[in-house]
Amino acid sequence: MKKYATIKDIAKALNISVATVSRALADRWDVNPSTKKLVKEEAERQNYKPNPIATRLQNKRTKTIGVVVPEFKSSFFPNIILGIQNILDEAGFQLLIAQSNESMANEEKILKLFEGNMVEGILVSINQEQDNINLYNKIINSGIPIVFFNRVSATTLASKVVIDNYKMAFFATEHLIYNKFEKIIHFAGPASLKITQERKKGFEDAMKKHHRVLTSNSIIDTGIMSEQGHSAMKKLIEESNIPDAIFCFNDPVAFGALKALKESNITCPDTVALVGFSETEMAQLVEPPLTSVEQPTFKMGETAANILLEQIELTNEQQNINFETTSLTAHLHVRKSSINKKI
Repeated sequence: MKKYATIKDIAKALNISVATVSRALADRWDVNPSTKKLVKEEAERQNYKPNPIATRLQNKRTKTIGVVVPEFKSSFFPNIILGIQNILDEAGFQLLIAQSNESMANEEKILKLFEGNMVEGILVSINQEQDNINLYNKIINSGIPIVFFNRVSATTLASKVVIDNYKMAFFATEHLIYNKFEKIIHFAGPASLKITQERKKGFEDAMKKHHRVLTSNSIIDTGIMSEQGHSAMKKLIEESNIPDAIFCFNDPVAFGALKALKESNITCPDTVALVGFSETEMAQLVEPPLTSVEQPTFKMGETAANILLEQIELTNEQQNINFETTSLTAHLHVRKSSINKKI
């Protein structure tokens, strides 16, 4: 490994103090020009490289941002991170990226690690278990801004970047109604998530608008993973309680449901239509291609990163931050999985 000299090495070679070398390398006014010249020549001779972390700490800037996402299993969060990176790379910031693996305890450890490493700001999409509300507030009050994206803390006073989950769930359900599917149900996500509540309400209100009957079996708490969608669909098949159409919390749940249907030789959409949410890359590749709500993941990452940069600057200048919720436009992409061939 190539060895780089330190300030101490330069000071020893020139028989001057470490403080003088440090000031000379920083081009300070209070160092004699001839001394500066000697120091810089010796630094070059000894292959000296400044420590970027030490330099940033001296300036009270680490130029580092922490990013917490719940999982990396799908392409959804990696695409958001690409948007974040696009903005922060240009601004000269480094990223520390970690996944909570849907665990409140893991998320807490990560946030404390970020805080201990003196990140200048944090971007968070929360876990499915529970908000770390007290910790979010503690970090924000310590002067480290937090911006939430996609999955947000409903009770924390902070900026958030989202889509209108209620509206898109309403549209997705209405699409199934307009296609004249009679028995429509919803595979819902984790109850702790705000987006679950919003999508559930969108489903319910669309059904009510069109005078569809809602029963205790109209909404099934499923989860977020494909295995959970598979289990929920398999149970309905075993109970001979098969619906005409299902609006699923996300694409993985829909993929799991589709797998269970195929295992039982039940066709989609002829017998059961499916609609997902989140427009993963697999949505267009499965058979039949999945109708899904496309979220602007890259733009979501860029928007969250830009807001955080603004808040970091306001914090450094000791100015007040106006917290805001930014809602981005999403789109329903209709594909074969939800088209009623009988009409």
